[in-house]
Amino acid sequence: MSKAGYIVFAHGSSVESANEAVRAVAGELARAGGYDAVAAAFLEGGKPDLTAAVGELAARGVARVVVIPYFLTLGLHLQRDLPRLIAEVRRIHPGVEIEVTPPLDGHPAMVEALLGRARESSSATACKQN
Repeated sequence: MSKAGYIVFAHGSSVESANEAVRAVAGELARAGGYDAVAAAFLEGGKPDLTAAVGELAARGVARVVVIPYFLTLGLHLQRDLPRLIAEVRRIHPGVEIEVTPPLDGHPAMVEALLGRARESSSATACKQN
């Protein structure tokens, strides 16, 4: 079986702390999943871009890359930009198999995350009222 790598692909921001938050999520994915080849990549505003991230993983012996969009919905960037970038990456790295997962929307954990935020808010409000 070929060595797999994972890329958390986010929009990117001119606010570097936002990009660092995505890199931290990628690090948590690596730790929680026991994966040794995980990177963050950005559409714009952050480094590395997708092509560079795939190149870094390929240099580490990764033959299969799973791109996990860190986007909530299948919007314009995932419908237009990501397929174009994937085609470019495949041209540059023809020996690397690329797979793209769906965005986060529709994943059962999203409802749990929203419930968590709602409960945090309700708890905070209840505590302030007492």
